[in-house]
Amino acid sequence: MASIPLDAEWRPSELELGRRVTRRQQSTKSVLIAFVSSFVFVVVVGWAVLSSPGWEDVRRSFFDVDIAIASFPSILVGLWLNIQVLFVAAFAVAILGTTLAVLRSLRGPVFFPLRALATVYTDLFRGIPLLIVLYLVGFGIPALGVFGRVPVVLWGTIAIVLTYSAYIAEVLRAGMEAVHPSQRVAARSMGLTHGQTLRIVVIPQGVRKVVPALMNDFVSMQKDVGLISVLGAVDAVSAARIAAAEYYNFTPYIVAALLFVAMALPMIRLTDHVSARLAKREQMGGVV
Repeated sequence: MASIPLDAEWRPSELELGRRVTRRQQSTKSVLIAFVSSFVFVVVVGWAVLSSPGWEDVRRSFFDVDIAIASFPSILVGLWLNIQVLFVAAFAVAILGTTLAVLRSLRGPVFFPLRALATVYTDLFRGIPLLIVLYLVGFGIPALGVFGRVPVVLWGTIAIVLTYSAYIAEVLRAGMEAVHPSQRVAARSMGLTHGQTLRIVVIPQGVRKVVPALMNDFVSMQKDVGLISVLGAVDAVSAARIAAAEYYNFTPYIVAALLFVAMALPMIRLTDHVSARLAKREQMGGVV
Protein backbone atom coordinates (compact mmCIF):
# COMPACT_ATOMS: atom_id res chain seq x y z
CA MET A 1 0.00 0.00 0.00
CA ALA A 2 1.44 3.35 -1.06
CA SER A 3 2.07 5.82 1.74
CA ILE A 4 0.82 9.41 1.56
CA PRO A 5 3.57 12.03 1.84
CA LEU A 6 3.39 14.07 5.01
CA ASP A 7 3.78 17.32 3.11
CA ALA A 8 1.01 16.52 0.65
CA GLU A 9 -1.46 19.38 0.37
CA TRP A 10 -5.15 18.56 0.75
CA ARG A 11 -7.25 19.53 -2.21
CA PRO A 12 -11.02 19.32 -2.54
CA SER A 13 -12.39 16.83 -5.04
CA GLU A 14 -14.08 17.83 -8.26
CA LEU A 15 -17.44 16.96 -6.72
CA GLU A 16 -16.80 19.27 -3.77
CA LEU A 17 -15.68 22.07 -6.08
CA GLY A 18 -18.87 21.66 -8.07
CA ARG A 19 -20.94 21.84 -4.90
CA ARG A 20 -19.19 25.06 -3.87
CA VAL A 21 -19.90 26.64 -7.24
CA THR A 22 -23.56 25.63 -6.99
CA ARG A 23 -23.85 27.08 -3.47
CA ARG A 24 -22.28 30.36 -4.61
CA GLN A 25 -24.67 30.57 -7.53
CA GLN A 26 -27.67 29.89 -5.30
CA SER A 27 -26.47 32.47 -2.79
CA THR A 28 -26.01 35.09 -5.52
CA LYS A 29 -29.44 34.30 -6.93
CA SER A 30 -31.04 34.64 -3.48
CA VAL A 31 -29.36 38.01 -2.90
CA LEU A 32 -30.54 39.32 -6.27
CA ILE A 33 -34.11 38.16 -5.67
CA ALA A 34 -34.13 39.73 -2.19
CA PHE A 35 -32.77 43.01 -3.58
CA VAL A 36 -35.29 43.19 -6.42
CA SER A 37 -38.26 42.30 -4.22
CA SER A 38 -37.19 44.85 -1.58
CA PHE A 39 -36.73 47.54 -4.24
CA VAL A 40 -40.16 46.86 -5.71
CA PHE A 41 -41.76 46.94 -2.24
CA VAL A 42 -40.11 50.27 -1.36
CA VAL A 43 -41.15 51.79 -4.70
CA VAL A 44 -44.77 50.66 -4.31
CA VAL A 45 -45.06 51.87 -0.70
CA GLY A 46 -43.29 55.14 -1.52
CA TRP A 47 -45.57 55.78 -4.48
CA ALA A 48 -48.65 55.04 -2.36
CA VAL A 49 -47.54 57.46 0.37
CA LEU A 50 -46.30 60.26 -1.89
CA SER A 51 -49.39 60.15 -4.08
CA SER A 52 -51.83 60.28 -1.16
CA PRO A 53 -53.96 63.45 -0.97
CA GLY A 54 -52.68 64.59 2.42
CA TRP A 55 -48.98 63.92 1.90
CA GLU A 56 -48.02 67.60 1.63
CA ASP A 57 -49.69 68.37 4.96
CA VAL A 58 -47.97 65.42 6.60
CA ARG A 59 -44.61 66.43 5.14
CA ARG A 60 -44.91 69.97 6.47
CA SER A 61 -46.08 68.79 9.91
CA PHE A 62 -43.68 65.88 10.48
CA PHE A 63 -40.73 66.17 8.09
CA ASP A 64 -39.68 69.80 8.00
CA VAL A 65 -35.90 69.78 7.53
CA ASP A 66 -35.33 73.31 8.81
CA ILE A 67 -37.20 72.64 12.05
CA ALA A 68 -35.37 69.31 12.45
CA ILE A 69 -32.00 71.06 12.21
CA ALA A 70 -33.06 73.83 14.59
CA SER A 71 -34.40 71.46 17.27
CA PHE A 72 -31.66 68.81 17.00
CA PRO A 73 -29.16 70.34 19.52
CA SER A 74 -31.66 70.63 22.38
CA ILE A 75 -33.03 67.14 21.76
CA LEU A 76 -29.51 65.72 21.68
CA VAL A 77 -28.77 67.32 25.06
CA GLY A 78 -31.94 65.74 26.43
CA LEU A 79 -30.89 62.36 25.01
CA TRP A 80 -27.72 62.50 27.10
CA LEU A 81 -29.94 62.55 30.20
CA ASN A 82 -31.75 59.45 28.91
CA ILE A 83 -28.42 57.70 28.40
CA GLN A 84 -27.31 58.51 31.94
CA VAL A 85 -30.58 57.19 33.38
CA LEU A 86 -30.26 54.08 31.22
CA PHE A 87 -26.81 53.11 32.49
CA VAL A 88 -27.65 53.75 36.14
CA ALA A 89 -30.91 51.84 35.81
CA ALA A 90 -29.27 48.93 33.97
CA PHE A 91 -26.70 48.51 36.75
CA ALA A 92 -29.34 48.67 39.50
CA VAL A 93 -31.71 46.34 37.62
CA ALA A 94 -28.94 43.75 37.22
CA ILE A 95 -28.31 43.71 40.98
CA LEU A 96 -31.93 43.79 42.15
CA GLY A 97 -33.16 41.39 39.46
CA THR A 98 -30.47 38.83 40.29
CA THR A 99 -31.25 39.13 44.00
CA LEU A 100 -34.95 38.52 43.37
CA ALA A 101 -34.22 35.53 41.14
CA VAL A 102 -31.98 34.00 43.83
CA LEU A 103 -34.61 34.59 46.51
CA ARG A 104 -37.25 32.84 44.43
CA SER A 105 -34.93 29.87 43.88
CA LEU A 106 -34.23 29.29 47.59
CA ARG A 107 -35.41 25.93 48.82
CA GLY A 108 -36.70 24.88 52.22
CA PRO A 109 -39.61 26.03 54.38
CA VAL A 110 -37.43 28.43 56.36
CA PHE A 111 -37.02 30.59 53.24
CA PHE A 112 -40.76 30.73 52.49
CA PRO A 113 -41.15 34.39 53.64
CA LEU A 114 -38.35 35.50 51.30
CA ARG A 115 -39.77 33.50 48.41
CA ALA A 116 -43.23 34.90 49.04
CA LEU A 117 -41.93 38.47 49.23
CA ALA A 118 -40.01 38.08 45.96
CA THR A 119 -43.05 36.48 44.30
CA VAL A 120 -45.38 39.29 45.39
CA TYR A 121 -42.86 41.89 44.18
CA THR A 122 -42.44 40.35 40.72
CA ASP A 123 -46.17 39.75 40.26
CA LEU A 124 -46.99 43.30 41.36
CA PHE A 125 -44.52 45.20 39.21
CA ARG A 126 -44.96 42.96 36.19
CA GLY A 127 -48.67 43.71 36.31
CA ILE A 128 -48.58 47.49 36.82
CA PRO A 129 -47.81 49.54 33.67
CA LEU A 130 -44.56 51.46 33.89
CA LEU A 131 -46.37 54.76 33.33
CA ILE A 132 -48.48 54.23 36.46
CA VAL A 133 -45.38 53.24 38.45
CA LEU A 134 -43.77 56.50 37.35
CA TYR A 135 -46.75 58.48 38.60
CA LEU A 136 -46.89 56.57 41.90
CA VAL A 137 -43.17 56.93 42.59
CA GLY A 138 -42.61 60.36 41.06
CA PHE A 139 -45.63 62.09 42.55
CA GLY A 140 -46.78 59.83 45.40
CA ILE A 141 -43.55 59.40 47.36
CA PRO A 142 -42.53 63.10 47.26
CA ALA A 143 -46.02 63.99 48.52
CA LEU A 144 -45.20 62.16 51.77
CA GLY A 145 -42.69 64.90 52.59
CA VAL A 146 -40.20 62.43 54.08
CA PHE A 147 -37.23 62.73 51.72
CA GLY A 148 -37.18 66.46 51.12
CA ARG A 149 -36.50 67.82 47.67
CA VAL A 150 -35.25 65.07 45.32
CA PRO A 151 -34.64 65.51 41.57
CA VAL A 152 -37.41 64.02 39.45
CA VAL A 153 -34.78 62.17 37.41
CA LEU A 154 -33.97 60.09 40.48
CA TRP A 155 -37.62 59.18 41.02
CA GLY A 156 -37.94 58.25 37.37
CA THR A 157 -34.86 56.04 37.57
CA ILE A 158 -36.23 54.32 40.69
CA ALA A 159 -39.54 53.62 38.92
CA ILE A 160 -37.74 52.08 35.94
CA VAL A 161 -35.59 49.95 38.24
CA LEU A 162 -38.61 48.71 40.19
CA THR A 163 -40.45 47.65 37.04
CA TYR A 164 -37.63 46.13 35.04
CA SER A 165 -36.14 44.29 38.03
CA ALA A 166 -39.32 42.22 38.11
CA TYR A 167 -38.95 41.36 34.41
CA ILE A 168 -35.27 40.51 34.69
CA ALA A 169 -35.85 38.44 37.84
CA GLU A 170 -38.34 36.20 36.05
CA VAL A 171 -36.07 35.80 33.03
CA LEU A 172 -33.11 34.88 35.24
CA ARG A 173 -35.23 32.50 37.32
CA ALA A 174 -36.35 30.73 34.15
CA GLY A 175 -32.72 30.37 33.08
CA MET A 176 -31.66 29.06 36.49
CA GLU A 177 -34.47 26.53 36.57
CA ALA A 178 -33.47 25.36 33.09
CA VAL A 179 -30.09 24.23 34.46
CA HIS A 180 -30.22 20.46 34.93
CA PRO A 181 -30.51 19.37 38.59
CA SER A 182 -27.47 17.15 38.15
CA GLN A 183 -25.36 20.30 37.97
CA ARG A 184 -26.44 21.28 41.48
CA VAL A 185 -25.93 17.76 42.79
CA ALA A 186 -22.46 17.53 41.25
CA ALA A 187 -21.48 20.90 42.71
CA ARG A 188 -22.70 19.97 46.19
CA SER A 189 -20.92 16.60 46.01
CA MET A 190 -17.68 18.49 45.39
CA GLY A 191 -18.14 20.32 48.69
CA LEU A 192 -19.59 23.60 47.42
CA THR A 193 -22.12 25.34 49.61
CA HIS A 194 -25.56 26.34 48.33
CA GLY A 195 -24.40 29.91 47.78
CA GLN A 196 -21.24 28.81 45.97
CA THR A 197 -23.29 26.47 43.80
CA LEU A 198 -25.54 29.32 42.76
CA ARG A 199 -22.68 31.76 42.15
CA ILE A 200 -20.26 29.42 40.37
CA VAL A 201 -22.46 26.84 38.65
CA VAL A 202 -26.15 27.71 38.39
CA ILE A 203 -26.23 31.46 37.71
CA PRO A 204 -23.53 31.47 34.96
CA GLN A 205 -25.22 28.61 33.10
CA GLY A 206 -28.67 30.12 33.59
CA VAL A 207 -27.54 33.52 32.27
CA ARG A 208 -26.11 31.92 29.11
CA LYS A 209 -29.45 30.27 28.43
CA VAL A 210 -31.40 33.55 28.57
CA VAL A 211 -28.93 36.03 27.08
CA PRO A 212 -31.20 36.93 24.12
CA ALA A 213 -34.17 37.57 26.43
CA LEU A 214 -32.05 39.74 28.73
CA MET A 215 -30.76 41.76 25.80
CA ASN A 216 -34.30 42.26 24.50
CA ASP A 217 -35.34 43.58 27.91
CA PHE A 218 -32.40 46.00 27.79
CA VAL A 219 -33.58 47.24 24.38
CA SER A 220 -37.06 47.77 25.81
CA MET A 221 -35.59 49.70 28.72
CA GLN A 222 -33.70 51.91 26.26
CA LYS A 223 -37.05 53.05 24.88
CA ASP A 224 -38.87 53.33 28.19
CA VAL A 225 -36.33 55.70 29.73
CA GLY A 226 -38.05 58.33 27.60
CA LEU A 227 -41.10 58.05 29.84
CA ILE A 228 -39.37 59.95 32.63
CA SER A 229 -40.47 63.08 30.77
CA VAL A 230 -43.94 62.67 32.33
CA LEU A 231 -42.37 63.66 35.66
CA GLY A 232 -40.98 66.89 34.25
CA ALA A 233 -37.45 65.76 33.44
CA VAL A 234 -36.08 67.59 30.41
CA ASP A 235 -34.94 64.57 28.40
CA ALA A 236 -35.11 63.99 24.64
CA VAL A 237 -38.89 63.50 24.64
CA SER A 238 -39.50 66.58 26.77
CA ALA A 239 -37.12 68.65 24.64
CA ALA A 240 -38.99 67.49 21.54
CA ARG A 241 -42.30 68.48 23.13
CA ILE A 242 -40.97 71.94 23.95
CA ALA A 243 -39.64 72.39 20.41
CA ALA A 244 -42.92 71.15 18.92
CA ALA A 245 -44.83 73.73 20.96
CA GLU A 246 -42.39 76.44 19.90
CA TYR A 247 -42.55 75.70 16.17
CA TYR A 248 -46.14 74.42 16.05
CA ASN A 249 -44.81 71.35 14.30
CA PHE A 250 -44.37 67.63 15.05
CA THR A 251 -40.95 67.29 13.38
CA PRO A 252 -39.03 67.42 16.71
CA TYR A 253 -40.77 64.20 17.74
CA ILE A 254 -39.45 62.52 14.60
CA VAL A 255 -35.95 63.76 15.47
CA ALA A 256 -36.25 62.30 18.98
CA ALA A 257 -37.56 59.02 17.57
CA LEU A 258 -34.62 58.73 15.16
CA LEU A 259 -32.16 59.41 17.99
CA PHE A 260 -33.73 56.65 20.11
CA VAL A 261 -33.54 54.29 17.13
CA ALA A 262 -29.88 55.16 16.62
CA MET A 263 -29.25 54.47 20.31
CA ALA A 264 -31.06 51.12 20.27
CA LEU A 265 -29.96 49.83 16.86
CA PRO A 266 -26.48 48.55 17.90
CA MET A 267 -28.00 46.53 20.76
CA ILE A 268 -30.75 45.20 18.47
CA ARG A 269 -28.20 44.00 15.94
CA LEU A 270 -26.04 42.53 18.71
CA THR A 271 -29.09 40.70 20.07
CA ASP A 272 -29.81 39.19 16.65
CA HIS A 273 -26.16 38.15 16.30
CA VAL A 274 -26.04 36.52 19.72
CA SER A 275 -29.37 34.73 19.16
CA ALA A 276 -28.20 33.37 15.80
CA ARG A 277 -24.90 32.29 17.31
CA LEU A 278 -26.56 30.47 20.20
CA ALA A 279 -29.03 28.79 17.84
CA LYS A 280 -26.14 27.64 15.66
CA ARG A 281 -24.32 26.21 18.67
CA GLU A 282 -27.42 24.31 19.74
CA GLN A 283 -27.86 22.86 16.26
CA MET A 284 -24.21 21.76 16.30
CA GLY A 285 -24.69 20.09 19.68
CA GLY A 286 -22.61 22.60 21.60
CA VAL A 287 -23.13 23.31 25.27
CA VAL A 288 -25.01 26.57 25.71
